[in-house]
Amino acid sequence: MSNKGVWAGFKEFLTRGNVVDLAVAVVIGAAFTNIVNSVVKGVINPLVGAIGTQDLDQYSSCLKSPCEVDPATGEVMTGIPIMWGTVLSATLSFLITAAVVYFLMVLPMAKYLARMADRRKAKEGVKETLEVTELEVLKEIRDELMAQRNNGQGRGPQY
Repeated sequence: MSNKGVWAGFKEFLTRGNVVDLAVAVVIGAAFTNIVNSVVKGVINPLVGAIGTQDLDQYSSCLKSPCEVDPATGEVMTGIPIMWGTVLSATLSFLITAAVVYFLMVLPMAKYLARMADRRKAKEGVKETLEVTELEVLKEIRDELMAQRNNGQGRGPQY
């Protein structure tokens, strides 16, 4: 394959709608992640902090006692800490993100698509009704022509 063919294929790949849509989704997703992280740190963590600490990352257990952390650097000096608060914070961020995406994007889009499908079905129903009505009208015209022909004793329709 020549260089021109490779470049043409690459250009076609980049200009496909799916690639552009995916790039936009990634950028929007990254911006949305910042919003969700801000909500977790600014709203959820303080609410949890009303019960305990304001920083969920502070919740931990010690697998091998005693767990001692250097207050200056935050490094673990002894023991094996299990930082389950960090996992809880990430889980809350995921659940909030999933809920917002579902309720603000997926659910409205599903309702919109269902409405569009209902409209399409309704239009098809109207077309079917018209076709049946046209067929009935044509049958009536045929029957009337046959009746006229029989009254005229086979001479054909009289106008």
